[in-house]
Amino acid sequence: MNRIMLRFKMRILALAGALLLSGLAVNAQTNVFDDIISTSANHTYLKAALEQEGLDAALQNGASTLTVFAPTNQAFENLADALDTNIAGLLALGNLDEVLLYHVLGTTVASSAVTNGAIVTPLNTVNTIKMTKTSAGAVYANQALVNAADLTADNGVVHSVDAVLLPSETVVDIALDNGFSTLATAVVTAELLPALTAPLASLTVFAPTNDAFDNLATALNTDINGLLALTNLSDILVYHVLGAEVEASMITNGDIVNPLSATNTLKLTKTSTGEVYINQAMVSTADIAADNGIVHVLDAVLLPSETVVDVALDNGFSTLATAVVTAELLPALTDPLAGLTVFAPTNEAFDSLASSLNTDINGLLALSNLGDILTYHVLGSEVMAGDITNGAVVSPLSATNTLKLTKTSGGMVYVNQAMVTTADIMADNGYVHVLDQVVLPNETVVDVALDNGFSTLATAVITAELLPALTDPFMEYTVFAPTNEAFDALAAGLNTDIAGLLALETLSDILLYHVVSGTVLSTELANGDVPTLNGLSVTIDLTNGVMVNSATVTSADIAADNGVVHVIDGVLLPIPAGVNDVTSENVNVFPNPAVDVLMISNFNNARYEIIDIKGAVILQGFVSDNNAIEVSTLDQGSYFVRLQKEDAVAQRTFIKL
Repeated sequence: MNRIMLRFKMRILALAGALLLSGLAVNAQTNVFDDIISTSANHTYLKAALEQEGLDAALQNGASTLTVFAPTNQAFENLADALDTNIAGLLALGNLDEVLLYHVLGTTVASSAVTNGAIVTPLNTVNTIKMTKTSAGAVYANQALVNAADLTADNGVVHSVDAVLLPSETVVDIALDNGFSTLATAVVTAELLPALTAPLASLTVFAPTNDAFDNLATALNTDINGLLALTNLSDILVYHVLGAEVEASMITNGDIVNPLSATNTLKLTKTSTGEVYINQAMVSTADIAADNGIVHVLDAVLLPSETVVDVALDNGFSTLATAVVTAELLPALTDPLAGLTVFAPTNEAFDSLASSLNTDINGLLALSNLGDILTYHVLGSEVMAGDITNGAVVSPLSATNTLKLTKTSGGMVYVNQAMVTTADIMADNGYVHVLDQVVLPNETVVDVALDNGFSTLATAVITAELLPALTDPFMEYTVFAPTNEAFDALAAGLNTDIAGLLALETLSDILLYHVVSGTVLSTELANGDVPTLNGLSVTIDLTNGVMVNSATVTSADIAADNGVVHVIDGVLLPIPAGVNDVTSENVNVFPNPAVDVLMISNFNNARYEIIDIKGAVILQGFVSDNNAIEVSTLDQGSYFVRLQKEDAVAQRTFIKL
């Protein structure tokens, strides 16, 4: 009996063991809610929210295949702070169930299966989730970083995240929904989805079109893949983003704003007709609203390049910068792929111009031709000072007039009458040369010569480095202009050729003998002597027509903005006996350029006059016993020194540094 009872007990124990094992097998089925979320001390708020909304049962379903992005308690607290509420306030949200379902995928996705830029659809289909996998291996769902991945249950996987996802329509959705495929691909490549999908951010995105990216690729001689491979792609993209919402109506002309990129600022233009530009790019569609910001569509890609505008802003050219803004020229000068040369007048140069026009800076900014004046200072190609040749006539962006360039024998560079005081300031889109005066696109006496076939006279003026004097828009000159034939006749009379005339040391002296200060029309001429810029006088004789010395005026009163030109049929000579008689060939001035003292050789005890390039006598006196002239008080620039001793006269050009 005992043996029978023992067998029975053993069978009962075996059956109980089998039942126990069977029960254990059933209970071994795990789920993402009970076995991961409920057991985590870092996800108690998520557990409470799921239970409140009755979503815990869905996560307990053993037949499901789920992926849950599980915000931590800290993530919920951060959201509550951002919404100026508390956890109870979050649990009271009317769309809490939608928010929670936005964290759940209906398939199981391990972190290793995530690809950068993947767009997945959660159980809440109001919006998609944008996935990022960085080059360092970090995984993001929208803006939320996965801080603990692949917490696995039988019905799915949980990824803990450091932020709550919201199914908001973000600026990224605007790009995706409106065909900005290249921009979207670039954002993914640069791993910027987390920044731009932050649902509570306040962003302004300047969004280049696909065509804008294509145009940039063409300009850089590459393709879209080449753009995506740029080492500064991320910097370029965040240069298109502001950390605040700015509607088009809030933009004022000349605003300078800081984007998320710290490399450079954005320069905004709002034209008088209402167009808006961001640097060189025009806003083609404005104010596309997203839940986390505003999108403005651009027709060009912005680059954080250091442009000629930045050179002006960074170096104190405030009046020039204000003028450029006022004339709505920022788009032209901020083009990062342009090759420009800007001749930049200093603030003092603008002040001087205002004084000459009897106005102030506001008066200058109100000039109807301000834009034309400014573009007259800009070339459409890059020109370094070392590349400038004396007498070059170049076409600026303004079509009103050309610029006349002078490079003196002492290395000084002039643009019309303005001297380059600092050269070759380099920008990414060109060069800036600083000017001591504003140049104006006026029709000067030089233009009259150039436009009317006085090629020999023009060449002589260039050779004698007199362009700066004769292109000054605020000087008034009367020029007696010899024809080409008159120069040919002089060359023949001196048994030389034009090249021989141009090589005369007295060339500038001869040319200045043809120029009278002030505007004197033919009807205002009278018999008698008229002083010239040379210092000597010409004789006017009206007995039979108009004679200037022995030359006849053949065409009178050709008007220029800075004077008048009368054509004559002969070259005037200061001393009728011949050019070489008015100078001592052995006279030298040195050093040239000079700083403090100008030394004179072979002309002791002579009387001297220092004459500026406009013909005014600045200094005069006698050369000292040690053959020196003190020039330290002179401003930087080009000058003439005229020396006279008894009947001998010499004139030389020198540069003061």
